[in-house]
Amino acid sequence: MKIWVDADACPAVIKDILYRAADRAQVVLTLIANRMLRVPPSPWVRAVQVPAGFDVADRRIVEEAAAGDLVITADVPLAALAIGKGAYVLDPRGELLDAGNIEERLTLRNFMDGLRSSGVDTGGPAAFSAADRQAFANRLDAFLARRAKR
Repeated sequence: MKIWVDADACPAVIKDILYRAADRAQVVLTLIANRMLRVPPSPWVRAVQVPAGFDVADRRIVEEAAAGDLVITADVPLAALAIGKGAYVLDPRGELLDAGNIEERLTLRNFMDGLRSSGVDTGGPAAFSAADRQAFANRLDAFLARRAKR
């Protein structure tokens, strides 16, 4: 199993959690972004810079991810594509996305996008909180513990 991160919009605190988890679990962690990223020296952590452009990083993650891998992203369309390949998806707020809930998330995303396109101010997501960070860390730890038992 490998962990793939949609790193352009991933909060720094989540990246820090992932660096420590990759070293502890000895799992390859790859951050993909369209800008250069600094990552800690580790045999388990690497960063890949892709060219700038719409969804270039997303396409690279979908190309690279395999069934059983874990993808970290808040991008719902990317999550749907990764799930379609048999990967697991964890968003930075700690929600595990799967075949059972991705369609609902896509529908909601598309509905909100339609509202915004018609001029409705839908606000944005709530500010990232300490509770979100803790939920992510707990879900990641539980996921990695289950994978280690296999």
